[in-house]
Amino acid sequence: MEIKELEKLATQTRRDIVRMVASASSGHPGGSLGCADYFTIMYHGILNYRPDQFTMDGKGEDLFFLSNGHISPVWYSTLARAGFFPIEELKTFRQINSRLQGHPSTDKGLPGIRAASGSLGQGLSMGIGAAETKKMNGDEHLIFTLHGDGELQEGQIWEAALYAAAHKVDNLIATIDYNGRQIDGDVEDVLSLGDLEAKWQAFGWETLTVDGNNMSELLQTLNQAKEMTGQGKPIMLLMKTEMGQGVDYMMGTHKWHGAAPNEEQLESALHQLEETLVDY
Repeated sequence: MEIKELEKLATQTRRDIVRMVASASSGHPGGSLGCADYFTIMYHGILNYRPDQFTMDGKGEDLFFLSNGHISPVWYSTLARAGFFPIEELKTFRQINSRLQGHPSTDKGLPGIRAASGSLGQGLSMGIGAAETKKMNGDEHLIFTLHGDGELQEGQIWEAALYAAAHKVDNLIATIDYNGRQIDGDVEDVLSLGDLEAKWQAFGWETLTVDGNNMSELLQTLNQAKEMTGQGKPIMLLMKTEMGQGVDYMMGTHKWHGAAPNEEQLESALHQLEETLVDY
C-alpha cells in the first residue's frame, strides 16, 4: 500500500477502536489509538503472513506477539481488516462468549492470536522462545513483539532482555510503545525509566528510535530493523506515540488509558475520524 492508503486504513482502525470500546462500555482506547499506525504498517507493509491459512505453530511466516494485551481493540480491528476473521465480528468485543475478549486469549481459537496476553511483562519471553524455535527449525522468518513503556516496570522484561542478548537472539524485533503514560499517571511520575536507549544498549541490544505516528518514518525504520537482523543482536525500537492519537480530548492525558467514551464523546470522536472504509 501507498502511505496515503495506509493512513486511511489507520484512521478507519481508530474508528473501529472507539466504536468497539463505546459499545462495550469497557476497554482501553488510549494506547490502542496511539498504536493504530504501527499495527497498520505491521500488517500491511512488514509482516509476512497467511491469514487464510492460520496455524498456531506459524511455520514459514513471521510471528507477532502483543505483550501489552489491554490494547486488544487495535489488534482485533487490524486482524479483521487484514482478513483473519469477519469484520462484523468486531461488534462482539467484550461480549459474553465472544472470541474478542478484553485481553487476547487462545481458548476460543481466534485466528491471528497465538498467545494469551495482558499479564504484563511476559511477551518478550514468549517472543524469545518463538525466535529460538524458528532458528532450531531452520525457519528464517522473524519474530516481532510490542510492549508498553509502563510494562517495563516488570522485572521479567529485563531478565528476558539479558537472555536475548546473551544468546544472540537476532531474529527478534521488539518495539516499545513509548507514550509516557500508564494507568495511574505519567510513567515519569509512577516509576521513571531513565534513559531507555542507553539501558537497552547496555543490555546488548541494537536500538532505534522512531515517531510511531508518522507512517513514512515508521515504515522506513521497521524496514531498517529488518535489515539489521541476523547480525548477532536482538533489536529494540523505541516508538514515540501519543496516547489517544486522533481524538483531541483523549490526547495529552492518561485518563483514557482504560475508560470508555459515552455516546456524546463517541460522536465527537467519530466526527474527528473521517470514515475511510465501511464501518462494521
